[in-house]
Amino acid sequence: MTLLKLPEINAAQGLGNIQFDMRPDALERWEPGIRAAADEDGPTISIYDRIGDSYDGEGVTTKRISAALRNIGARDVTVNVNSPGGDFFQGVAIYNLLREHKAKVTVKVMGIAASAASVIAMAGDEILMGDGAFLMIHNAWAMAIGNRHDMIKASEQLAPFDAAMASVYAARSGLSAAEAAAMMDKESWLGAAQAVEQGFASGILAREQLGRDPEASADTKYLAMVEAAMARAGHSRSVRREAIKSLFSGTPGAAGKDATPSAGKNEVAASLQILIDNLKGK
Repeated sequence: MTLLKLPEINAAQGLGNIQFDMRPDALERWEPGIRAAADEDGPTISIYDRIGDSYDGEGVTTKRISAALRNIGARDVTVNVNSPGGDFFQGVAIYNLLREHKAKVTVKVMGIAASAASVIAMAGDEILMGDGAFLMIHNAWAMAIGNRHDMIKASEQLAPFDAAMASVYAARSGLSAAEAAAMMDKESWLGAAQAVEQGFASGILAREQLGRDPEASADTKYLAMVEAAMARAGHSRSVRREAIKSLFSGTPGAAGKDATPSAGKNEVAASLQILIDNLKGK
């Protein structure tokens, strides 16, 4: 399989008006606690979070994956995935890193591999899906800021990214690029059996290979949903992440437990906590 090639990006293209972000439906269906039941026999890489830099430092980045692959060396590696997606460029770069690995790459989708995470999953020489797991593929999901001319330009700039993703899905599944693009247009969720049937995966994991980490904080999901809501309200990535970090002290996932609002931000922090509680259905 050839590596995914991105179109050249430069400042003149005005891509600064576009921010790639997670889809709300993927976040809602993401269960952070789903994991592999036990350590694999051999090197593993875990992708159990958002793709790209995150406000809490827990996101999966190219830097992290590159370091893991250097440590593994030319040995077979298993990549366990349960991710709602995230930054498109980081996802593509991680895909390429895995495709360049000199030994076999086995991807195991434990929960969901949505959006950018589904691109990463396509890097596997073997792709296995857990019972109840899903792949989600769609056109590039982004936030654009500006007037109608900026919006037209943003649409034109996103088209090559959609074509690049379609080529990856087509190469993996055996579908034509047009067929893959049609599935992306429909924003398709593929269960394990359907993914295998349509060539997006090569097999299904045994139920006993799936587990759940009771220590995984659900607040990670809800804070990510709050960040996504702020993105839809037009706040830049840097602003919304600094706002969330400044509201709570302590470790990631502290919200809703023993989080302490930063000085002078008690009312805002309380409002954010109410939003988080509402998302959790309290």
